[in-house]
Amino acid sequence: MRRVLSVPCSANGTWIRLAAILTVAFNLIQASPVGASPRLDEALRPRKQVGVWLTNSPSRLYYSRSQIRSAMQRLRQSEFTRVVPNVWSRGTTFHRSRYAPTEPTLIRAGIGIDPICTLATEGRKREIQVMPWFEYGLMEPADSAVVQAKPEWVLSRADGQRWMTLHGNHRMAWLNPSHPEVRQRFIGLVVETLKRCSMHGLQLDDHFAWPVEFGYDRFTRALYREQTGLEVPRDYTNRHWMTWRRRQLTNLLRELRTRLKAEGLPMKISLSPGPFRQAYNLWLQDWELWAMGGLIDELVVQNYAYSMPGFARDLDQPALHKAREWGVPTQIGILAGFGRRTTSMNDLKNKIQLSRSRGHGVIFFYWEGLCGQHRDTSSVNQCWAEWRSLISSEQ
Repeated sequence: MRRVLSVPCSANGTWIRLAAILTVAFNLIQASPVGASPRLDEALRPRKQVGVWLTNSPSRLYYSRSQIRSAMQRLRQSEFTRVVPNVWSRGTTFHRSRYAPTEPTLIRAGIGIDPICTLATEGRKREIQVMPWFEYGLMEPADSAVVQAKPEWVLSRADGQRWMTLHGNHRMAWLNPSHPEVRQRFIGLVVETLKRCSMHGLQLDDHFAWPVEFGYDRFTRALYREQTGLEVPRDYTNRHWMTWRRRQLTNLLRELRTRLKAEGLPMKISLSPGPFRQAYNLWLQDWELWAMGGLIDELVVQNYAYSMPGFARDLDQPALHKAREWGVPTQIGILAGFGRRTTSMNDLKNKIQLSRSRGHGVIFFYWEGLCGQHRDTSSVNQCWAEWRSLISSEQ
């Protein structure tokens, strides 16, 4: 018979949580034979954070509810605790939005699949956190409708070029985080997405950024002149000019937090940047300031170094140590597999151990790198068994 410990009605939240833990322990002791204490240890031991990023390309996962359910079951059995699905990809969303078109392949497969909220529902059933990932941040394809319709929203280089080549040969434009209409649209998209179903905060990444070579468009020049009394320097690495642009990005992040609070939405903002020096100097992300200033609630630093020495070196960056010292939860993004790069299970184990030894959780890029097309395996079941063994051994 299961027993429930009684707690006085006046007990505060701490006592209620303690009573719940003791109840679980008491029931497990009653139900377990003598010598079965490992069950109790397992029940009371907190699950360490293990996540994976999900994308719509090249995976077909988003376009089938049955595949989503199967994937979430696989992840739960392998002791994953979080999935981070892309909800903002190449200027499109995975729901009908006021702010952007719906992703074309989803329209063909059936928008009723609703992959993001389906993932959220399946996650709740399995105690897996689902955190929407606004992967493309302030980027848009250079030929997208909004870039063509709103040229005043787009950042440009000093030579007038309004795009850069990323992710192969894709020309990507960057929307201006200092433009009030861009801010309104971006924040509106985030709020709209979070209102659709219950999820575990949100994640921004290295595309929530301002490329250092950009900022020579008419709007930015005029705003800089208005706020500083100066002309935009020709040298895009000018310290004052870089600091001003970083401040615009910081203001957008602060405005997003304010709006989330006003809407009563989850305020947990996770940021997944690259190494600090790269983020700070090339993409004008001051994630150290954001972490110390409480503008983000979690750091998930991408560390895709292939070699172990390179991986260890990026783990030791001072900004990451400072975040830990200030109590900011941290995770390390580890490359499981992408393109022709696949990390061996032995190297993955070593990287997990090294990350854990520094006090970090881990998350893997990405779904197809686990047991999909980027991992050479003769048996999917055997592959998942290896992941289950790998993760459970590190818990």
